[in-house]
Amino acid sequence: MADEEEHRALQAAAVTADAAAQRCLLAGDRAGADSYLRVAEQRYRESWEAAPPGGYGRLVGMLKAAILRGDAAESAAYVLSALAFGTESPTAAYALALACLAAGDDTAGESAAAQMAHGGEAFERTAAALGGLARRDEGAYASALRAVLSDFEARDQHLTGVPFADTVLVLERLAEARGLAQHPASALLPDS
Repeated sequence: MADEEEHRALQAAAVTADAAAQRCLLAGDRAGADSYLRVAEQRYRESWEAAPPGGYGRLVGMLKAAILRGDAAESAAYVLSALAFGTESPTAAYALALACLAAGDDTAGESAAAQMAHGGEAFERTAAALGGLARRDEGAYASALRAVLSDFEARDQHLTGVPFADTVLVLERLAEARGLAQHPASALLPDS
């Protein structure tokens, strides 16, 4: 029972740090956000390591924090190693797609994005954006990004409790490296 409590407490700590980072980003406090993102990244990783197999959302959270912080190399390598034997779920494929794109392997990233698309509508939208990035297809990426943002804007609840389109910002960070950033405006995103 102690292990169950530990990984859940670590996950809760990661989500709390994520929420604090999101509030900082919305307020324009980049230094504060980076500090909280580092904590979130570490807690998601610790939670993944303490949890039973299958908690792939923790890997996604870890990568999102690392990408938003602007230094995803270590976390991407960690996820690539953790998922080296395949992805058995859309969430695992999502983590793999993020890791591949963060590591610059667009071919593998596109393949993983195609696998994640089987997870439902929200996965399909994000997979379309990741696939567009991997192919360097600006039109496909821009269209999918708008759909992801619209989904976030229509939500009544957000994972961290903060109205924040974290997936959109993560996609935009990956897009910046490929010269495809769209810089959408929304109350759920920091000012450009």
